[in-house]
Amino acid sequence: MPRSAYVLILLLALAAPTARTATYTTGAQQDAALGPLLQAALGNSSCHAFADRFDEAVFFKLHEQQLAQFVHDIAQRRQILSHAYCHAHRVMREYRGDKRFALRMPPELLLAVMDVESRFDRYAVSSAGAVGLMQVMPFWPRELGVENRLFGDADFNIRLGAEILGYYLYIERNDYVRALARYNGSLGRRQYPDLVLSRLASRWRG
Repeated sequence: MPRSAYVLILLLALAAPTARTATYTTGAQQDAALGPLLQAALGNSSCHAFADRFDEAVFFKLHEQQLAQFVHDIAQRRQILSHAYCHAHRVMREYRGDKRFALRMPPELLLAVMDVESRFDRYAVSSAGAVGLMQVMPFWPRELGVENRLFGDADFNIRLGAEILGYYLYIERNDYVRALARYNGSLGRRQYPDLVLSRLASRWRG
């Protein structure tokens, strides 16, 4: 999808009424504007993990050893790292249609979120029903008609989680604290953002 078209979708979504067909209370990841963005992301197949083999080798070398303490299978580690890199860069490209703003979402931030949210367990389920590596709330797969991909699909889970976090970074103009709090449903409190940012600084620095 062209970047200008993607930004148009975002602007239309932000201008749309906030009412939704489903009756959810206000909380984590429930902003009405996310619906069309996630739908567009699911239809976007232009996500290539790395620009070249050198980029792939550097990113994997930086983070594979740390990830190994959580994910023992090397193929699964490479898959998680590949999708984190891929979808972080895909989302940043999508917002380049806004010439006044440059979204900053390094793939290491996604790794830090996964570290805190699921400890890299793709089958993790929270007490609130959030699922997978990025702990995506289950109402989105239901509304998008892809609930059968809810469990175990690393690409699907990271794709949606990155899209949601990217949207919050966009509306908060790269304020990591507020964007992460929105992702977690704890806007106005520092505990969750501080935990993710601490993990980013101590374990996932690029």
